[in-house]
Amino acid sequence: MISKNLTRPLALLIFEGALVYSCGVMAICIRFGAEAPSALADGYGWLKTLLGTVPILASFYLFDLYDFGRIQSRGALLLRLSQSLVVGGLGLALMFYVWPQMRPGRDAFPLSLLLTLAFMAAWRSLARRLLSHPRLAHRVLILGVGQDAVTIARETLMRREAGYDVIGFVGDDPAQIGKSLINPSVVGVMSDLEAVVGRHRPDRIVIAMPYRRGRMPLDLLLKLKVRDGVTLDEADAFYEKLTGKIIAERLRLWRLVFADASRWARLYRRARRLVDLALASVIGLLASPLMLLTALAIKLDSRGPVFYMQERVGLNNTTFRIIKFRSMRVDAEANGPVWANEGDSRVTRVGRWIRKRRVDELPQLFNVIRGEMSLIGPRPERPVFIKQLEQRIPYYSERHLVKPGLTGWAQVRYPYGASLEDAREKHQYDLYYIKNISPALDALILLETARIVLFGRFSR
Repeated sequence: MISKNLTRPLALLIFEGALVYSCGVMAICIRFGAEAPSALADGYGWLKTLLGTVPILASFYLFDLYDFGRIQSRGALLLRLSQSLVVGGLGLALMFYVWPQMRPGRDAFPLSLLLTLAFMAAWRSLARRLLSHPRLAHRVLILGVGQDAVTIARETLMRREAGYDVIGFVGDDPAQIGKSLINPSVVGVMSDLEAVVGRHRPDRIVIAMPYRRGRMPLDLLLKLKVRDGVTLDEADAFYEKLTGKIIAERLRLWRLVFADASRWARLYRRARRLVDLALASVIGLLASPLMLLTALAIKLDSRGPVFYMQERVGLNNTTFRIIKFRSMRVDAEANGPVWANEGDSRVTRVGRWIRKRRVDELPQLFNVIRGEMSLIGPRPERPVFIKQLEQRIPYYSERHLVKPGLTGWAQVRYPYGASLEDAREKHQYDLYYIKNISPALDALILLETARIVLFGRFSR
């Protein structure tokens, strides 16, 4: 049996190789016009384009563009495509420098990269829809019939665009075979796992049951992995990759301690202060006209100061005073601190608009410059709420291992929270971010934040 784990990426590689090659040929045709046939034939343009396709495809592979489960949004797709083309383009530029006669012609090279970005983005958007169809999707078999297994199946079915389709569950009791847990049913038992795999031909097996000696057929699972190319995933790892969050109640600190971190990721963590200073300064300069207009609008709209300062908890549980544009009445907390709700009556007319566009957060750039915050990180919370949440949400204090951020993974993935359950859900995204901090993830968060600012998503 040849698994889709191999055939689908291989088919994509062949098709996209042809697409990248076609973009290179198209760029030569546009650049040389009537002389294009001569440039392709006599100038060996076809061979140059073919060789130039290899670094681009290698870059696609390096940036995991053949793992559809890692790309959960159009923003992530565009980001990874752009990053891979930049790296691939640098590789080609180096090749042209060492081997000048391989250059396809002036202006043809950058034009081919732009065409590749446009056509690849369009093709991948279509491919995501096609691959979410059950006939083409990654077939997932879940070992287990408990709540963990049901949760995995439910989350997978909610995200069909990731290219997964749950084909069923495997339990221990033969009497459960055929029983529907949500939509897929129990299709077999552990003692007959090899036959179940042969019958249903899964591409991926998710282990959502506790390991007990004698119960888990490790030798068979290893055989399926090596011989048949079936991907094996532990439930928590698959859930994390699928949803972009970590279940706090199931977290074991060793997962954070031993989380894989590349050399580049470690270097980036050390360099973040410089990145924060540079970006905060540039964003502050570009946004200064908007900030001046906002300050004037607040002053004209309601009585009270333009800025609002409030104590928040930051890195290592230290407190600092956050700076924001005032968006509520001056007597908003006359009866004590409460969470802001959607449609909160305490919000002023100007405050409603600046909250929707996140303009009220811009003065926090000064907190970033002062080193109290980072551009990206968990949302800083108030001490009075921290005490409550730490008592009711597991590992809530771990969010203080990193600096709080002006924006963050939780802020772009989940609406503004106004309850304990909202705080619990957002904390799961924060844990994912703490575990997986990287330049690519931060770039994606900035891209998503820009979309929120432009279209007003997740406002409160």
